[in-house]
Amino acid sequence: MEKSFLAAAVAVVLGAGIAQSAFAQVKPEILVKQRQAKMILQGKYLGPLFAVAQGKAPYNAAAVQRDAGFLDNLTRMAWDGFDPSTRNEKSRALPAIYDNNAKFKEYANRLENEVSRLVTLSKGGDEAAVKAQIGAIGKTCGGCHDDFRQK
Repeated sequence: MEKSFLAAAVAVVLGAGIAQSAFAQVKPEILVKQRQAKMILQGKYLGPLFAVAQGKAPYNAAAVQRDAGFLDNLTRMAWDGFDPSTRNEKSRALPAIYDNNAKFKEYANRLENEVSRLVTLSKGGDEAAVKAQIGAIGKTCGGCHDDFRQK
C-alpha cells in the first residue's frame, strides 16, 4: 500500500512539473485564445445571473447555485492567459494590464472573492443577498473592463 501511495505521489509531482513546463512552451496566440474562451464561458454563466439580479428572469435557487459554481471555477482559470508574452497579440486587452499588473491582479482577486461569496450566499437561500452579490460581481467586472479592456 505504501509503495502505491509513493508511486502516485511521484507521478503527481512529475506530472505537475511536465504541465508547468508545457505551459511555458504554449504560444502566445494560443494563450490569448484560451483566455478568451474562458471569458466567453464566464459570460455564459454571468448572463443568467445578471438577468435574475435585474428581475428579468425568475429566481431559481438551484440554477443560481449551479451557475455560481461554474463561474467560481472559471474565474480562477482566465488569469494565466494574460502572460506578458501575449502583450502584442491581437485582443481587446489594453497594454495597461502589463503596465499596471498589480492593479489588474487586484481586480482578478476581487472577482474571485466576490464569486466565492456568491457561491456561499447561493447555498443560504437569501434571494435578496444573492441578487446584491451578483450586482457586486457586475461592478467588479465593469471596473476591470473600464480600466483594462478596449471598448
